[in-house]
Order: sequence, then structure tokens, then C-alpha cells
Amino acid sequence: MTNIENYFSIARRTGIHKVPIEFQMCPSLRDKFLAYQRETGFSFKMSVATCWGAPVRRAEDETFLKFYNHPFKEGTTFDLYGVAHEPGSAAAFHMKKMYYPMENFDSVEQIHTYPFPEYTAEALEATEAFVQKAHENDQIAIGGLGCTESERAWYLRGMENLMADMMMEDPFAEALLDRITDLSVRRAESYARSGIDALLLGDDVGMQNSLMMSETMYCEWLKPRLARVIRAAKAINPNILILYHSCGFVTPLIPHFIEAGIDVLDPVQPECMDFREIHEKFGDVLSFHGTVGTQTTMPFGTPDDVRREVFRNLEIAGNKGGLFVCPTHLLEPEVPVENVVAYIQACRDFM
Repeated sequence: MTNIENYFSIARRTGIHKVPIEFQMCPSLRDKFLAYQRETGFSFKMSVATCWGAPVRRAEDETFLKFYNHPFKEGTTFDLYGVAHEPGSAAAFHMKKMYYPMENFDSVEQIHTYPFPEYTAEALEATEAFVQKAHENDQIAIGGLGCTESERAWYLRGMENLMADMMMEDPFAEALLDRITDLSVRRAESYARSGIDALLLGDDVGMQNSLMMSETMYCEWLKPRLARVIRAAKAINPNILILYHSCGFVTPLIPHFIEAGIDVLDPVQPECMDFREIHEKFGDVLSFHGTVGTQTTMPFGTPDDVRREVFRNLEIAGNKGGLFVCPTHLLEPEVPVENVVAYIQACRDFM
């Protein structure tokens, strides 16, 4: 069984041949891990390759500056949507402070004239090349479409402003979320046409112990828009896998995620939700990605702790699969290289 066949088998809960290896590291940890590899000769192969796509046309940084009324530190960058990312001190490592270009907008017309990125045919050609290369490497090709709706909106507007807009039924919130969803639909369709195997969607809608908003509010504002993006992708490729990411506690929303059309839920943080409980409730209709704590086990556990957590969660999922066991988020500077190695080795040893 190839890695690609194995990945689909796990996602569809029809059996597991081997445990895929998958994780992301922050820049400083990546440097340490590469140094470890050079010193020891340790090697491994990721089971997936993720393409985050790129717009063909994007406004110049100077265009975005007019939406802010203060100077920025040297090294500040503007992302595809014009959100400013200002570097912190050396102690902040890779973390940056965000500033919101729509923070002071007060009319829907300002949304219509804002310089959103434009995705055209050239983006499809680049993704097709990415898919071909991934498949030649026997890797699952994933199209990254994180910040699908609400998270992109709060990066542009600011979280407090966006929440207030939604609570007040302000037309501004509807216009902004619709504009972002339109772009997400276009990107999802482009990814689906490219032959991508899986689409990674996501918006953080959970906090450590509660939802960011009420279930009713989620169903009114976000669920229909998420379903629209998923329908658009599956209309082109009914077999595409839909992975959905939200950090935090999201248990009450899982039935809504399923109804919207997701296939795999990420990351099931053990600090926020119990994987055994979640699996018992939803494991017959939903698969999972993550479950190894990046707030606890990966940074502060021992290599044996990491190994036990990997094995425990895979045993909960069982022989049918349904779990891509991996760290629940980016591995930060506090994570020992030995724990990264322990994760990789546990995946190799389980089968």
C-alpha cells in the first residue's frame, strides 16, 4: 500500500497500514532539528506536502499603509490581505504583533474598494505542478486554506470589532464575511481542479475551556459559509478530503462541522477535549488529526511520555484507522529535539 493509499484508508476508516508522520516546527526549533540530523544522520519522510497557494496579483505594501495611522517598526511585513505583522523583541522568537487595516472602517462601501488579493489561472497551474511533485514523492497533496472565513475577518477587522458587528447584526459583518467566503470558494475550486487530495480549512472558534461564540451565533454566521466552501470543492471533486482546523474546545460544534461536510477534525487538543470521549461520540462518522499536546507533552514531557501518548491515541482509534496522530500545532522553541525524534520513532514503531 502506498502512502497515498494508506492516507485515504485512514481517513475513511477502512484500515491502517502504517502511521503517517506529520508535524511543523518554528524556525528556531527547525534549526536545532536540522543540526541534530547532520550530527546523527537521523532521517525520515513526511507523509504529506502542503501547498498554501499564492495570489497572482497582490497590492503593493505602500497601498496597505494608507489604512493605518501610525508608523511601524523595521521588519514589519504585510500579508496577502494587508494585515501588518510587526516583529517583537528577540524573546518573542517568531511571534509578531498584528494590526488590523479595517479596524476603523465604518461603511460597507470601504469593503468593496479594499485591495483584496486576486486568484487567477496561474495559481491553478502552480498548484498542479505542486500536486504532481507530491505524488511523484508518494506524498498526499494538501491545499492549505486556513483562515477560511471568521479568522481572516478578525485579522482584517480586529476580533472585538468583528464580534460586536455580528452581535449587532451589522451589515458590515455580513459584507465582510461574504467577501472573504467568495475568495475562499474560488480558492477551494482552484485547489479541487488541480487534483489536490485534501483541502485544509479552518478558523479558530474555540478557547481553552469554552467556545468563542454561542452555538447559535456560530450556526447563523459561520456554518452556512463553511458549508458553501466545502460544497464548491466537492462539486468539482467529490473524493476530496476536507480537513477542518480549530484550536481549543469545540465539542458542541462537532455535529455542525459534520453537517457542513468535513471529513477530518484537527487538532483535538488534549488540554481542551478528551480524545477517547470525542472518538466514542463521533468516531464512526468522523476522523481526526492531532491529539498529541503541544501545550503539555511535546514541550514538557519526556520522550517516553510522547511515545505513550502516540500509542494510547492510536489504540483508541483502533485498526480501522480514523486518526492521523501528530502534534496539535506548530512545535515551539521549548520543545526538545529529543521529543520530536520520539514522536517520529513512535509512529514508526506502532505497526
